[in-house]
Amino acid sequence: MTRVKICGVTSAEDRDAVVAAGADAVGVIHGVPVDTPREVGEETAKHLVDGVPPFVTSVLVTMPTTVQAAVRRVDAIEPGAVQIHDGLSPAELGALRRRVSQQVVAVVDAAADDLAEYASRADAVLVDSVDADGAGGTGETHDWERTRELVGSLDVPVVLAGGLTPDNVGQAVETVRPFAVDVASGVEASGGVKDHDAVERFVAEATSAEVPA
Repeated sequence: MTRVKICGVTSAEDRDAVVAAGADAVGVIHGVPVDTPREVGEETAKHLVDGVPPFVTSVLVTMPTTVQAAVRRVDAIEPGAVQIHDGLSPAELGALRRRVSQQVVAVVDAAADDLAEYASRADAVLVDSVDADGAGGTGETHDWERTRELVGSLDVPVVLAGGLTPDNVGQAVETVRPFAVDVASGVEASGGVKDHDAVERFVAEATSAEVPA
């Protein structure tokens, strides 16, 4: 069954709703240089992560410019996993992976030429539609057929993101057959505020989609 991560959680109420909906992972955004209503401060990030129950993974989503900055954020917030957007080279990503106990997810542009190199230094890759600043959350889909080819060619789990909503996630899962799907803006009532009904429907549609053998 395809796993589900709901990203950009900014409040305890939304975190608890995401967990209640059956999501496998809760994404908390901290330490990004782009303007987004989904980013929270360190103290809030720590509070949100601490409230994620056992058997659900808390994920720190961040855009560090150095390995040390990433390590400091991970040590301060203590998430279950860390998701790195931009800023680090494949070699630096590998260095980070050696310095933290958490699994490291590398975010890569669906059209990137060095995707395989990042995959070799990470525990998983998240394939997203990335903007000029290196950030995801664009709300734009990409070539799902090409991502399906990546799923078959890479040795690490592939997470699908970019423009997913409750209305299209079932088709996305059936087409790409990813390890997991990731959504932020596609289940929001407004910037940084989750629509709890949309979260429930997204999880249900993603997990009930039929994946060909």
